[in-house]
Amino acid sequence: MSVTAIVGANWGDEGKGKMVDIMAAEADMVVRFQGGSNAGHTIINDYGKFALHLLPAGVFYPHTVNMLGPGVALNVHAFTKELDILKERGVPTPDIRISDRAQLVMPYHLLLDEYEENRRGAQAFGSTRQGIAPFYADKYSKVGVQVADLKYPDRMKRQIEGALATKNVLFEHLYHQPSLSADTLVDEMLEAAQGILPFVDDTVTLIHDALSDGKHILLEGQLGALRDPDHGIYPYPTSSSPLAGFASVGAGIPPSAIQQVLTVTKAYSSCVGTGPFVTELQDPEAQELRNRGGDAGEYGATTGRPRRVGWFDVVATRYGCRIQGATEVVLTNLDVLGYLDTIPVCVAYETGSERTESFPPPAQLDQAKPVLTSLPGWRQDVAEVRTFQDLPAQAQQYVLQLEEWIGIPITWIGVGPRRDQIIQREKA
Repeated sequence: MSVTAIVGANWGDEGKGKMVDIMAAEADMVVRFQGGSNAGHTIINDYGKFALHLLPAGVFYPHTVNMLGPGVALNVHAFTKELDILKERGVPTPDIRISDRAQLVMPYHLLLDEYEENRRGAQAFGSTRQGIAPFYADKYSKVGVQVADLKYPDRMKRQIEGALATKNVLFEHLYHQPSLSADTLVDEMLEAAQGILPFVDDTVTLIHDALSDGKHILLEGQLGALRDPDHGIYPYPTSSSPLAGFASVGAGIPPSAIQQVLTVTKAYSSCVGTGPFVTELQDPEAQELRNRGGDAGEYGATTGRPRRVGWFDVVATRYGCRIQGATEVVLTNLDVLGYLDTIPVCVAYETGSERTESFPPPAQLDQAKPVLTSLPGWRQDVAEVRTFQDLPAQAQQYVLQLEEWIGIPITWIGVGPRRDQIIQREKA
């Protein structure tokens, strides 16, 4: 039995998709355990460049079972559109299973997300407007619609009527928009469901059978530790937990089954969305780093929004690794920093008159200032390097110093966006 969770240490956009894509080559099953179409994983392989939002990053391997677990927010239209794109681009039909216990993102979730962001104006949360916060609010208010309900229209209608009892009041009187009909929504969802019903399965039984058979399972996280509702930068997190600790819930396996937690971070910092971001750079310094980042610069895979960028944040990353329970760290995008003579790194925060190396609660983050130190740059292209020993001495020093500061071994180093642009390093 081998279960590995691949999760993010920071604000998301760390490069998790690439690592899942690499490791799925030897995996039997890849499981998305939370979130929905509100974030994306960029994959570059022999078929081209893809931005996956709902599909697990193992879909490019015919031997891999790709599962959407009970914790996923399933947008039926987004799922079928994404699957169609794979087919159009010549990707063999993947083996996909959707949990019958997963819940559906409904049309009113998308509307509520859009209307509320518009209403808040300058105080908006920076939502991707994919209906995620209203979806999870309904899930925990017990008025959500499960995938299994698609086979029982009367039950689904009762759930939708229960949800609309309050939502139509908001639509009419708060947002000044038309109310919705339960009958119309039932018909719409039943029609849309035809594209997903062939994939619906009892995923809890499937994954436990895989565990019993000693299969290699990857658990694929969305976003990063600092977007967790309990441990992150509240009120700017996502609405589900992106922590490896939640993977057992969102996938349906015992916590003790997760033996390895690969926690991904960039060699610098990036962030899409609002909220405190202590090491954030401003133009033109930010624009140069943003344009050099990744295959096509630092722009969100789902929204296309420019990512906010900054220097590596030891305080935030060490904290993120701790709450993820990291056993190993993946450091991505090392190649991006090859243009710098010296590389600033944030090693502590100043909050008022105090200095701290611990990640403070959100109420203090708005006032936090980075305490920076500098490491020597290497002024060299490392995109074709494949062993740690072949990296320039300064690049090796950079990795080793970050490893010492965060306290977790860095065992993988990304030097470019392609599958093959990776260095695997033995634990010290």
